[in-house]
Amino acid sequence: MAAWSSHDIPDQSGKLAIVTGATGGLGLETALGLAGAGAEVILAGRNRAKGNAAEVTIRKRQNDAKVRFECVDLASLDSVASFANRLLAMGRPINMLVNNAGLMAPRERKVTPDGFELQLGTNYLSHFALTGRLLPLLRSGQARVVQLSSIAHRSGKIHVDDLNYERGYKPFPVYGQSKLAMLMFAVELDRRSKANGWGLTSVAAHPGFARTELVDNGPGVGANVFMTGAYKLLGNLISHPAAAGALPTLMAATLPAAQGGQFFGPQGWMELKGSPGPGKIEPKALDAAVASKLWAQSERMTGVIFG
Repeated sequence: MAAWSSHDIPDQSGKLAIVTGATGGLGLETALGLAGAGAEVILAGRNRAKGNAAEVTIRKRQNDAKVRFECVDLASLDSVASFANRLLAMGRPINMLVNNAGLMAPRERKVTPDGFELQLGTNYLSHFALTGRLLPLLRSGQARVVQLSSIAHRSGKIHVDDLNYERGYKPFPVYGQSKLAMLMFAVELDRRSKANGWGLTSVAAHPGFARTELVDNGPGVGANVFMTGAYKLLGNLISHPAAAGALPTLMAATLPAAQGGQFFGPQGWMELKGSPGPGKIEPKALDAAVASKLWAQSERMTGVIFG
């Protein structure tokens, strides 16, 4: 059986998709795949110049692509609210929401304008808030909602009493927490959608080890040249291109048979690379009690209540 590729995406004509962090890397590749299948795609990101360049890139690939850039800073809840309010004012149902934007393991602890630890705030809380604010349009569109997790969720732990890592910041454990939170959010959103009749299909995906700027913009900042070079050499052996890394997300967003709560990732060794398919969910990601506490904390921290 041939490996699943972007050519297997069903026709998405007439559907509206939003991809956060769509101006480069995995987000841009995801937007390319959706636009190529006929979807209208909103490229959500904070850098207008990169957004305009992303539009040009997609239209070069497909002249009639329906894409537009919308400015939103995923590190700011005010910016997320403004973006959501613009979409709510338009009133158009949303058929796909791909919560892709994120950053990885900055060496020093940083905070968002709202005072949240930067990875928690950008990778998870902003997407929690965005999804909650857009819920009326997502319900109208019977949407597929995709959270971008990571194989790093395996080492993550939800510190319910110290989500912000006020004490003992360590870059990669904090990153793991944010990506475990994204996977738990996907599963818990599926539970709540079914319980409340929201009509969403909530799923998650991870890219394996994809070659993007994530390392350069995170742990690579301030690292010595030898360590950075060694990491990239190893990475070239066990990773795959961003276009391949985006395939699990595209599968999660468009596979007709996808079920709520599913997780998609590469099928190769350790799920680092390979063709897309079912991913392995660590048992802790399915802990409903912890997920409920995380949800309550997320509502308190963001001020966004789903309903």
